[in-house]
Amino acid sequence: MTEYGRGTGPEPWHPDDPLYGDQAWTGHQAQHGQVPYEGAQQQHYYPQQPQQQPQVPYYSQQPAGQYHPQQPQYQDPQYQDPQYQDPQHAYGAQPQQAAPGQYHGDGTGGWDTGSWNTGAPDPYGAQQPAGYPAEAPDQYRTAEAYPPPQPPNRRHLVPEPAGEWLDEQPEDAGEAEPEEPEHAFFAGGGDDDGHDDDSGDRGGRGKRGGRGGRKQKGRSGMACLVVSLVLVGGVGGGGYLAYDFLKAKFGPAEDYAGEGTGSVEVEIKAGSGLYEMGNVLKAAGVVKSADAFVTAAQENPRGTGIQPGLYTLKKTMSGQAAVEAMLSGTAQNVLMVNPGMRNVEVYKAIDKKLKQPEGTTAGVAKSQAKNLGLPAWADDNPKIKDPLEGFLFPQRYDLSAGATPEKLLKQMVAKASAQYQELGFDQNKAKSLGLDSPLQLVTVASLVQAEGMNHDDFRKMADVIYNRLKSTNDVTNRKLEFDSTINYAKGTSNIHVGRTEARTLEDPYNTYKHEGLPPGPIGNPGTDALNAALNPDKGGWMFFVSVDGKTTTFTKTFAEHEKLVAEFNKKHNNG
Repeated sequence: MTEYGRGTGPEPWHPDDPLYGDQAWTGHQAQHGQVPYEGAQQQHYYPQQPQQQPQVPYYSQQPAGQYHPQQPQYQDPQYQDPQYQDPQHAYGAQPQQAAPGQYHGDGTGGWDTGSWNTGAPDPYGAQQPAGYPAEAPDQYRTAEAYPPPQPPNRRHLVPEPAGEWLDEQPEDAGEAEPEEPEHAFFAGGGDDDGHDDDSGDRGGRGKRGGRGGRKQKGRSGMACLVVSLVLVGGVGGGGYLAYDFLKAKFGPAEDYAGEGTGSVEVEIKAGSGLYEMGNVLKAAGVVKSADAFVTAAQENPRGTGIQPGLYTLKKTMSGQAAVEAMLSGTAQNVLMVNPGMRNVEVYKAIDKKLKQPEGTTAGVAKSQAKNLGLPAWADDNPKIKDPLEGFLFPQRYDLSAGATPEKLLKQMVAKASAQYQELGFDQNKAKSLGLDSPLQLVTVASLVQAEGMNHDDFRKMADVIYNRLKSTNDVTNRKLEFDSTINYAKGTSNIHVGRTEARTLEDPYNTYKHEGLPPGPIGNPGTDALNAALNPDKGGWMFFVSVDGKTTTFTKTFAEHEKLVAEFNKKHNNG
C-alpha cells in the first residue's frame, strides 16, 4: 500500500490523515458524490472537477470497505487552506511506490504489476469545491444550519455561554442511560453558586449530558422549609389522631347532662342491639354519643329489656335519662298487653291511649268479633263471655298515626293466631292431652298463667289441671276449684275467696260448682304458659297453695293439702 492509501486489509491510516483515529466518523456523507467507509457495495458517480490533469467521469463498482483513490474528502469551510485546493500541493500528486496486489488507483480497476504509475489522479485534489453552480449545494452554509461535524483531531471546545445554568456533556450513545426525572418541587431557579465550574467540558452538539455529567440542581431553602412543615404537620396530626383514638377507646364516653329539652320522635327497629339504638338516638340529637347510651343501659338492670318501637324523647338527654325514659313507657306511644291481662283491661287501655270514650273498644270487640280474624276453632261454646278472650296476644303494640280500636284488635288477634299455629295448637295435640279442642288448650294456658306465681310453677300447675280433669279423680270429682275462675266470673281480682261464696256463685265459670274447664279462657296467656300447657310436668301433682303469696307449694295428697289450707286461712284470717 502507499503511504496514505489503504488496501483491503485493516491497515491503519497515516496519523496526518484528517480521518485518522475516527474510522466510525462518516463526515460529510450526505453530500453528493461522497461514499461512506462502511456498508454494502454502492454505485457512485464522480463528477468532473477542475484538475491539472484531465479527468474523465466514469462509473465504477467498489467493494464495501475498500478505499477508492478518488474518494472525496470532507471540506470544512472554517479550515480551508489554499494548499488543499491547489492540485499541485495535494498528497496524491507525489509518486509513491504501490505494494504488489494493491488497488492501483488509476480508475481503470486494474491491479499493480510493480511499475510506477505517475499519472494517477490526485485523490485529494479531485474533491476540492470549485464553486461552480452545477455543484451540489453545501447544506452547512445556510444561516439556520448547525455547524458541520468535525473530525476528531479538528474539534475544538466551545466555551459555555455566559449565564446558562445547565451543565451538560456531549451525548454519548454508548454509555448514556436515561436519568431519573427530578420532581419539580425540588427544582431550583438556578445554581446556588451562580457559576458552572464544568462549563469547559461542554460538547458542541447536544443539550443532554451523559450519566454523571450533570451537576445536581440546587435545592431552594423554601422547598426545605415546606418539607419541614409537612413533616411537622404529619407528626402533629398523627399525635392528635393517636390521642383521639386512645381517648375514645379508654376515656369516658361523651355525654350530655340532665333530662334534655324539646321533643323528637325516634323509631327503634325490631332486632336492634344497644349500639344500634345508641346510634339512632345520637343521629336524632337525643344523646351525645352511642357509648354513653350503651353504658347507661348496661348499668341498668332492665337495660337489655328496651323494646323496639316509636319513642318520643327530648334532645340533649344524658344516656341515663334516655334509658330510663325508654324503660318507663312514658316516652312511647305504645300499648302494653301483659301476660294474664283480661280483655276488659285491654279494652280500657286502648280507649285511654287513643283518647276514646270509655267502652268504645269493648263495643267494637262485641260487634265486630266475627270480623277480627279469629281462627275457626275459636268461640265454640255459647257460654263464652268474650270470644276474643285469650286472643289478644301479650306484647307491646306501637300506636302509629291513624290507629283505631278496630285496627289494634285485628293486629292482636292476628299475632295470637300466628303464635298458636307456630306452637302446634291443633286438634290432634288437644286430643293427646285429653282435651276436646285447641280452644281448651288456650283455656288451660290461661288458667296456668292466672294461678302460677312464676315460670317455675307453670309446668306443675299444668300437671295439676290435667290430673284433676281425669275421670279417675275421686278427690275433687273433676272439679278444678280455682279461685281465679271465681274472680273472672265476678270481674274481680281478690286473692281471698270465701268457701261459701265459691260454692254458691251461679256462673258457668265457677269451677268450684261445675266440673271440667270453664267455657273459655279467663285471660291472655303468655308464651311460657302456652308451652307449659303443651308440656306439663307429669309429676302426679294434685294440689297447691301459696301461703305467703310469693311461692307456691305443690302436694299430691288431700291430707297434705288440708294442712296447707289451714295454715293459709290462719295467716289471712279467712273463714
